[in-house]
Amino acid sequence: MEYQGNILKMRTELDDPIQYQLPIGDELVNMNALIGQHIQFSFDGQINCISCGKKTKTSFSQGFCYNCYQTVPEAGADVMRPELSRAQYGVARDIKWAEEHDLIDHYVYLAVSSELKVGVTRHHQVPTRWIDQGASRAIRLAKTPNRHIAGIIEVLLKKHFTDKTNWRAMLQNQLNESIKLEEEKQKALKLIPAELQQYFSDENEILELHYPVTAYPEKVKSVTFDKQAEIVGKLMGIKGQYLIFDKNQVLNIRKHNGYFLKLSVNS
Repeated sequence: MEYQGNILKMRTELDDPIQYQLPIGDELVNMNALIGQHIQFSFDGQINCISCGKKTKTSFSQGFCYNCYQTVPEAGADVMRPELSRAQYGVARDIKWAEEHDLIDHYVYLAVSSELKVGVTRHHQVPTRWIDQGASRAIRLAKTPNRHIAGIIEVLLKKHFTDKTNWRAMLQNQLNESIKLEEEKQKALKLIPAELQQYFSDENEILELHYPVTAYPEKVKSVTFDKQAEIVGKLMGIKGQYLIFDKNQVLNIRKHNGYFLKLSVNS
């Protein structure tokens, strides 16, 4: 089997285990079905911006050409730093886009991917955001009416919790099983000022996520098409937005948004 075209980050579906599909050209490839098989990705150097479609020599912010990186709302600074959102004041790169993405309910959450981390996501991105980060467990902490307020809460909590995922430990499945999310949620409540405690969520469901992995790498060797034209190996599993191959190789699919690839599958 062969597929070719520009790729985007894998689509996910909550299941046990999580189901993954890779958009490549006009196809959606069932990646779970390829686990245990030898696959090969080939890259001829073509990268297309995921916003305007133009060819670009360098991909910025996971898929944009430089012009789109500087102008489109999907690449704005508030995407990575929610506290910078000013849509509530009518200030945005594209106010219509902001109305649909910033001026909607957001969750502040606690998740365990290796250690405990705090994060922010749009309400409709639960549990996609947690899956993309490779979280094993997650709980909603606060629900806010816009992105800015969620970002402010996150900034305050970052003084006590990390907001980064240790991706190497996540891919090795090094989990701190002693973390009790409900207890950590109560601790977090006491760390934010009274005027923000009104957004505290009473949703205490802990979502557990299971990934389709047959073997985790003992060490992590990151591979990228920026350094090699072909990536070949036996697919051992998928976690977050990473493909895990034999020989400890891992490939970050999301990093290569817009890359034109050929995927070959050999049983």
